[in-house]
Amino acid sequence: MAATAVPTLVLIGHGMVGQRFLEALADRGVTGRARVVVLCEEPRPAYDRVQLTSYFSGRTPDDLALADADFMARHGIELHLDDPATAIDRAARTVTARSGLTVTYDTLVLATGSYPFVPPVPGADSAGCFVYRTVEDLLAIEEYAKNCRTGTVVGGGLLGLEAAGALKGLGLRTRIVEFQPRLMAVQVDEGGGSALRRTVEEMGIDVHTGVGGKEIVAGGDGAVRAMELSDGSRVETDLVIFSAGVRPRDQLARDCGLAVGERGGIVVDERCRTGDPAVYAIGECALAADGKVYGLVAPGYEMAATAAAAIAGDPEVSAFTGADTSTKLKLLGVDVASFGDAHGASPGCLDVVYADSRSGVYKKLVIGADGELLGGVLVGDAESYGLLRPLTGTVPPVAPEQLVLPAGTGAPAGALGPAALPDDAVICNCHNVTKGTIRAAVSEHSCTTVPEVKKCTKAGTGCGSCVKALTTLVNDELTAGGVVVDQGLCGCFPHTRAELYEIVRTRRLTSYAELLDGHGREEARGGDGCETCKPAVASIIASLAPTVGADGYVLDGEQSALQDTNDHFLANLQRNGSYSVVPRIPGGEITPEKLIVIGEVARDFGLYTKITGGQRIDLFGARVDQLPRIWARLVDAGFESGHAYGKALRTVKSCVGQTWCRYGVQDSVRMAIDLELRYRGLRSPHKLKSAVSGCARECAEARGKDFGVIATSNGWNLYVGGNGGATPRHADLLAQDLSDAELIRLIDRFLMFYIRTADRLERTSAWLERIEGGLDHVRDVVVHDSLGLCDELESLMAEHVSAYRDEWADTLADPDRLARFVSFVNAPEAPDPAVRFVPERDQIKPDLTLLSGPTLPVRTLTTSRPLEGTAAR
Repeated sequence: MAATAVPTLVLIGHGMVGQRFLEALADRGVTGRARVVVLCEEPRPAYDRVQLTSYFSGRTPDDLALADADFMARHGIELHLDDPATAIDRAARTVTARSGLTVTYDTLVLATGSYPFVPPVPGADSAGCFVYRTVEDLLAIEEYAKNCRTGTVVGGGLLGLEAAGALKGLGLRTRIVEFQPRLMAVQVDEGGGSALRRTVEEMGIDVHTGVGGKEIVAGGDGAVRAMELSDGSRVETDLVIFSAGVRPRDQLARDCGLAVGERGGIVVDERCRTGDPAVYAIGECALAADGKVYGLVAPGYEMAATAAAAIAGDPEVSAFTGADTSTKLKLLGVDVASFGDAHGASPGCLDVVYADSRSGVYKKLVIGADGELLGGVLVGDAESYGLLRPLTGTVPPVAPEQLVLPAGTGAPAGALGPAALPDDAVICNCHNVTKGTIRAAVSEHSCTTVPEVKKCTKAGTGCGSCVKALTTLVNDELTAGGVVVDQGLCGCFPHTRAELYEIVRTRRLTSYAELLDGHGREEARGGDGCETCKPAVASIIASLAPTVGADGYVLDGEQSALQDTNDHFLANLQRNGSYSVVPRIPGGEITPEKLIVIGEVARDFGLYTKITGGQRIDLFGARVDQLPRIWARLVDAGFESGHAYGKALRTVKSCVGQTWCRYGVQDSVRMAIDLELRYRGLRSPHKLKSAVSGCARECAEARGKDFGVIATSNGWNLYVGGNGGATPRHADLLAQDLSDAELIRLIDRFLMFYIRTADRLERTSAWLERIEGGLDHVRDVVVHDSLGLCDELESLMAEHVSAYRDEWADTLADPDRLARFVSFVNAPEAPDPAVRFVPERDQIKPDLTLLSGPTLPVRTLTTSRPLEGTAAR
């Protein structure tokens, strides 16, 4: 900086990279010895643009904020909102803002980001055409979409898929138009694009690839009515979002004579410095020293750190010569990741591919001639991204085939973990944190918990994809240093969930207070516990109720105060405060009479109806005071609780089996009904799902369930530990060609052993991979009785089966229990006025506008004007 009494640094732009730059300045003490002025174009401080779409899932703009509320004041930073820079005078070293404010600088940093590219098609300026870049864009889209039925997104890249998800969430029939031959053409190859497209189309989104928008057709009122495509086709649409890429915002630099690239971007050197030594550029507006403009946040963060170090006078500035463009995102609920040479452009490379079109999983690793991992593409299951990306450029310690196979299909569990990575492997790509830095945070900086390591290194504070590997590394390093890692369930108990289960079982404890006072940490005894342990203990007591002599009804006495939100009213809480009701339909089999009853109940109470993937019917939109009346109608017709609200058995799906299907070899419907009625109401560490397929064609998808059954000509094959959710896993074969009695006996043992030994909120899939010895150990215990526990496990299940009672019927039979089902204790007859609905597709949906609240003025250090778009949703 120039040698002035109080040097002034001006930052133009306050996005994600700008905020990271300010944090880096503060960490280096620059904010304490210089005046820092920030000119921000938007009416709000920096927010997480990566998570922008989460606004449509209920997060407010304030929830997306990146900085603490007092960050600017704490560091003496002057933030000017809604006041962008309009001119730079490099000769006078001044910056002029839209308000007329002129600031003289010693150092100037440009972090102006990028702007959305809108293709030059006729009609692009029609009413109903939007871009998808800022919170204000989202607010405008949300408002306009209230009167729309269809929407089209131009662009099938990262942001385009996010925008499509937003339109679908707003209730619009949605389509994507992408000029490239596949979705996400930059990140994924043809195989990955096909898997992604198939999954997106299964969500009800129309996809057009290999075509572009030719013209936006507007009606007489100037509003969008249709779009003509380059192949001559025409699609009707009420709203268009352009998400066809971005361009660097470099106009300020052009106007003041700074060099820019031929295709845009402010030219900078390895220290992010422009041709003017007093001016720096970082993030998407900069053309880096390697000749690239980086549109991802992680390279922007690296540039921010480099510029801050150079400005602070750090003699060991880490030069920015390029960045890893690996990325992992969840788009429309689908995990998508790519890293390294994802497209296999390296000479002599080979592909190792695993594809499962039924589950929408595609994995490809690019391997060099010498076995070096060069890159990869992961679609549908990106769980291994955090471990594979750091191995790029090395020869993996296991065969590449083992790295793409999902657990349960021959891949050895735990074949590759963080311990196998070298110290220079980057674990946190967002903040460029290596394994060695994480280990040093524990061994040299005395960090003893994951939150402490996050604060020390910033690892895990970006997208969050590295947290699992981070946790493993921290615990391994603590153990290596002789530190006993606290495995306690929470701050109230020093014991694991499995240990608490044994304490409750052997000491026959029936209350949380007894357990806490007798076996909790000293400082927690006599207290009220926490939200981690209370539901966990409630589940343990409920699963052992007939054994220890507790009342199995979860809303009696102390138990009612321990339950999770959904269990409080035996129904699933929805986003507007209403509840959903899910009656049990064993095996998916239902009579016409019962089907009519469900329809009549939905009609009479004005409920939204939806057929679920578990072969049941959800009834949405019930007020809490309506629940008992709805249950009464259903119970009178022979229904009972489906336990969709609890950590318990949900469903046992089935195909029609040999009764109807010409391929079926066993009666899968009968078996599914028997299993569902046997295990209904069984409380467990996490939800349980099952399915029975009548033949090897596997129409019930049994291998994606916690326990799945597939018929053979000789009986039944039992698979365990499957999961079709966020982390898909094929179930493992536990035993084969079982008789009916053998099958039920093994399932009894498996479930009770899982309930006995699993951690809190641990699915069977994660438990099977975590438990020492894995599948082989579980098989030894439940099939071969290696621990001599099988009689006890069977006895525990038998007690559960004999003691089962329907929670809905129990509630209806007791006036005292019914008294809790009111919106207002002091006005039990009054419905909640906040639970309102609006019509959609001949049904209803929540009226979220009702929950918005007033627009509140927001004050900053430099303005007291109410900011646009600050109303909560």
